[in-house]
Parts: sequence; structure tokens; C-alpha cells
Amino acid sequence: MENLSCLVLKPAAPTRLPGPRLSQMAATGSATFVSSLSFPSSMDSQLPKTTAKRSLKPTEASSSAIPTIPSATTNVRNTTTAVSTKKVLVPMGFGTEEMEAVILVNVLRRAGAEVTVASVEPQLEIQASGGTRLVADTTISTCSYQIFDLVALPGGMPGSARLRDCEILKRITSKQAEEKRLYGGISMAPAVTLLPWGLLRRKRTTCHPAFFDKLPTFWAVKSNIQVSGELTTSQGPGTSFLFALSLVEQLFGVAVAREIGESLFMHSADEKPTKEELNRVDWAVDHTPRVLVPVANGSEEIEVVSIIDILRRAKVDVVVASVEKSVKVLASQGVKIVADKLIGDAAGSIYDLIILPGGVAGAEQLQKSRILKKLLKEQEVDGRLCGAVCSSATILHKHGLLKEKRATAHPSTTRELTDVVDGPIVVIDGKLITSRGLATVSDFALAIVSKFFGHARARSVAEGLVFEYPRS
Repeated sequence: MENLSCLVLKPAAPTRLPGPRLSQMAATGSATFVSSLSFPSSMDSQLPKTTAKRSLKPTEASSSAIPTIPSATTNVRNTTTAVSTKKVLVPMGFGTEEMEAVILVNVLRRAGAEVTVASVEPQLEIQASGGTRLVADTTISTCSYQIFDLVALPGGMPGSARLRDCEILKRITSKQAEEKRLYGGISMAPAVTLLPWGLLRRKRTTCHPAFFDKLPTFWAVKSNIQVSGELTTSQGPGTSFLFALSLVEQLFGVAVAREIGESLFMHSADEKPTKEELNRVDWAVDHTPRVLVPVANGSEEIEVVSIIDILRRAKVDVVVASVEKSVKVLASQGVKIVADKLIGDAAGSIYDLIILPGGVAGAEQLQKSRILKKLLKEQEVDGRLCGAVCSSATILHKHGLLKEKRATAHPSTTRELTDVVDGPIVVIDGKLITSRGLATVSDFALAIVSKFFGHARARSVAEGLVFEYPRS
């Protein structure tokens, strides 16, 4: 049976690889729109211009491959026609890096791409490298005879090795390269997956710094993004937005990439994102910090997964709880996330911090949860910490938890708040932390790490992400 070609022995638990501190690096080549963009605290990137047009008409995908997305954040390109639809394959395996996979899927779907998330495992549900459980749309065997405009490989270990050992995925990607269609990899994927397949020959390539010495020396480039013909490579979770936007630009053009970048709160490389702290208090605790992240159908997957991933890298005990009737939730751009438990089961514990992710439909669901409302009220009464990103600050406001507090939020919701701080992407007011969300969420999560453990811990986590963080 064909799908048996992806079966290997059960691997050890996913591992985390620290990354060395990187100075700012730039790829060679002419600048494009993406090269002028960054995201909060990211390293600058110069991206070679890609002008090749793809005339290959994609085949129709089965309706089962793409999930039904709840009415929350919609695709920015909501006028995409069938003629311009681009088909994208994003494979996942046990130990895939969740930020890289989810940011890729989310950004490409926002651009109007038809993204299929395919598992190389026998089952659809996989545990990512940081412990997040994700559910693929289909198995890789169903993709064998489809034609994709782009095949994009997330990294992570042992996820990249799982992708490498999948013969079906190897055939799909090799054919992609042979027929001059777009393909790419981020983090460990270039060195661990694409290199053994022989798909980096005579290609300028970058990858995660911890694996850089495995690349052919002459062709290795220390840059956030590297485009070499049909191949695009990038360095890690901290460069995932740039990687995804580069692929959007190549598929849909500069105008679409610009539109998506602005909607994600990407900023130009010469802009300096800011954090503001008011009424400073000590967040340090004498135990492992315990954090609750409630989720719902329509929650913003970039925010959910990035917060979980970054905090777990810092050794925070993170509990993901669904306010729905099932632990499985369908996020705003169709990514399927499996929570650790239901909110009722999580309510019996005490949490140092409760963080509310955004997403319009998701925030509405979170607001309806009586159990969550009770937990938030207890959090305030007991003097513990609360956080909100994107549109979820409105939940705290409606529950009366923002009185005499300053906050920031998604611009579309700030009119509902009474004391908004305009400018900073992250605002800390005593025991409350808020953020605009989306591409600012890494700064938000790292600010939490810094408050719990100190600046050195936050900087160490940022280095592993390949995400530049202030020295002091």
C-alpha cells in the first residue's frame, strides 16, 4: 500500500535546539516589497526579486482537503477567482515546528491560496515540537497525483526527519523542482529534508543556524530569506512571517504581499517597535509559572500557537483549554488545534496568568463562556495576572476587568475600549499585558517570559527562534 512508504519507527519526543545569537544578516539580490518589511523585533532581510510567472493551471482539489472555516478572520483577498487560485501543499509530521507550519498556512490562506495540510504519519493528528497538537486536512498519500503551485516544508525536529523519510513527499517535491514549480523549506527543513533529496544543488540556501554547517559551504547564505530560482529558504520560527510573505509575493505579486503584510502588522525594516510598561510590578514566582490559554472555534491560530510555543520554550507550564464542547477547535483560517482539556476540567487549578487569544469569532465564543468569566473574575480578585491579544481585550473590557487600566488591541476594536495606548505594540500595566496581536505576538510572549524569568531568559528563547531581541 502506498501510504506505508511514510511509516518509520516511532521517534523520540520532539527536541528543542537553541540557536546562536545572530547579527543582522541580509541576502544578496535586488530588493522587493518583502525586503522592506519586518515584524516586531525581527532581523532585516533583503530578498532577491522574483518575477517568474507560473502559467500552470492547478487542478481542482477535493472538498475534503480544505476545512470549512468559521466566520471569523476572512481571507484578505476575498475576491480571488477560480482562475487565480493557487494550490499549496504544507506537509506535517511528528515534531514539526508549530509556529512555522501554522504561520505558513495562515498567511497563505489569507492571500487566497488553497492550502492542503497533509500528514506524513498514519494518523491526521500530530504532536508538534512544542507539544501543540494539530490535525492535518488529509494524509500525504491523497496528494500523490495532485499538482501544486507551491510545496512549502516547515522545520522542527524530528519533524524534518519525518518529512525526509516520507517517500511520497520526496516524489512530490522532486517532481515540483523538476517541473520548475515553487518549493521551499524553513529552519531545519533545507538541511535535513531537501539536502538529502538532492534538491539544493546549485541553489543559494539558508537554514536554522544550528544546522548551517550541514549546507554545502559555497552555496550557503547567512540570511533570513534566500530565493534561488524556484527554491525559497528561511531560518526559523522568527523569520516565518517573512518566509510566508515571500511565497505570497511569488504566487500573487507585490500588491497582495503588501496588503497581507499590513493586515498582519508587519512594519518596515527601519521602524522600531515599542513596548510600554506602566505601574511596574514584579511578576516573578517561586515555582514554575502556570499559564492558561483558553481557545474556541474562530480563535486566531497564529496567536494561539505562537504563545504556546514560545512560553513552553521558556519552560512555562502552559495549559490549553477549549471552551467548546470538544477539545478540537477550528481556528480562524481553518487550522485544526486540539486543546489539552475542556475549560471545565481546567477550572479546578490556579493559574499565574490567563492569556486570551484573539480572532473575532473566537473572542465572541470566549466571552460567552461562564466558566472562563468566573476564572477571570477570580484572577482579578486574587491579584493574579491577565493578558489579551488582538480583539480579546474587549472580553476583559466587557467583564469590567479593564477599569483604570491602559491597554492596546487590534485597531478595529480599540473604539470599544476606554483607555487605549496608541503606538506601542505591547502594553504592560501592572498585572495586565496586552498586544495588537498577529505579527506582534512574539514580542508579547517574549515580554511575558522576561517578566517571569528576566531579560536573559527571554533573549535566549529569542535566539532559538532566530528572532532578534533587545540586548537590555
